[in-house]
Amino acid sequence: MAEHTLARVGCLPHELRVTRVLGWLCLCVAWLCIAWSCVAQAQAVVVRDDRQVAVTLTQVPQRIVSLLPSLTETVCALGQCQRLVGVDRYSNWPDSVAKLPRLGGGIDPQIESVVALQPDLVLMASSARGADRLRALGLKVLSLEPKSHADMQRVITTLGQALGLANADAQGVWRDMQAGIEAAAQSVPASARGARVYFEVSPAPHAASEASFIGETLTRLGARNVVPAKLGPFPQLNPEFVVGAQPDVIMVGDSNWALMRNRPGWASLSALQQQRVCTFTPEQSDMLVRPGPRMAEAAALMAQCLRNVRGAR
Repeated sequence: MAEHTLARVGCLPHELRVTRVLGWLCLCVAWLCIAWSCVAQAQAVVVRDDRQVAVTLTQVPQRIVSLLPSLTETVCALGQCQRLVGVDRYSNWPDSVAKLPRLGGGIDPQIESVVALQPDLVLMASSARGADRLRALGLKVLSLEPKSHADMQRVITTLGQALGLANADAQGVWRDMQAGIEAAAQSVPASARGARVYFEVSPAPHAASEASFIGETLTRLGARNVVPAKLGPFPQLNPEFVVGAQPDVIMVGDSNWALMRNRPGWASLSALQQQRVCTFTPEQSDMLVRPGPRMAEAAALMAQCLRNVRGAR
């Protein structure tokens, strides 16, 4: 009995020491968990998209699906192409996106295929279908749709924030774009300034008006758009409207060019008669009609057209 009692007494200090150590370990773990939680909350980013939806990103997204070409191009212009794991069927720049899975388009996104890629961020136009469905399936969706130069600056900034980049990185992309557009404007000779331009974006025909981002670029280049802003950014026109407007210069994709002469009254257009028409390849047309980071290159193409037909007025 005495030995048993002594044994219990002798073990007691050791048990207390173990208990105290375990208690301190538990306390340390608890504090570490709290600290980690605080760090995670500090790193969380909240961005508001074009649908006025606040998107909270608790970690920097590494697997991104982009369902709009201009957004795909902007991610890459920000130097983050490697994060893309899937794109829409129309994204074709830069060349590296060609190997990525194609996931439909704005009106027919392949929801199941998007989910299967397990993205931590999905980028899509605010007018695209499927955003609510993707959110209901637990995905983070950022809806952005640039339609003007100012929109493009905002989208670059928003994407930079969502991707965890420094603000200076996003602003650097925007400044480079603006510098490129300004250089294009400076290259247009005085003899070409004030030229009245008709810019066709599809054979319906749909045209780019003064209110469109293309119209904004033409204004920066010193040209005048024959399609007024009051008709909307990309109105469908009666062919007779263009005949009445008698533009000095026509800008059009080469796939539309062959159809123009057969439109009622268009044979009388002096721009056609005097070959003051600039046609663009499909690759160039893609660049021209996308409000993305290549707008400076698009401005250079339009400036080149105006230089080639200078004195058209």
